[in-house]
Amino acid sequence: MDTLDARGLSCPEPVVMISQAMASKADSYRMIVDAVAARENVTRYAQSQDYTVNVTEDNGEWTLDITK
Repeated sequence: MDTLDARGLSCPEPVVMISQAMASKADSYRMIVDAVAARENVTRYAQSQDYTVNVTEDNGEWTLDITK
């Protein structure tokens, strides 16, 4: 599983990034974000595409494990 690094990006860039990655139709993705809005928007988008999102936080950065 590749890790998508969206730290420092503002919305909608992280959502566009995960959307483009999902074109590969993989079963799982990992994304790192450092903004609450990015965490919420990517989570919402992934769930709308029938993925499950597990979020972990470490010092103001969130890792989103996105799986089918």
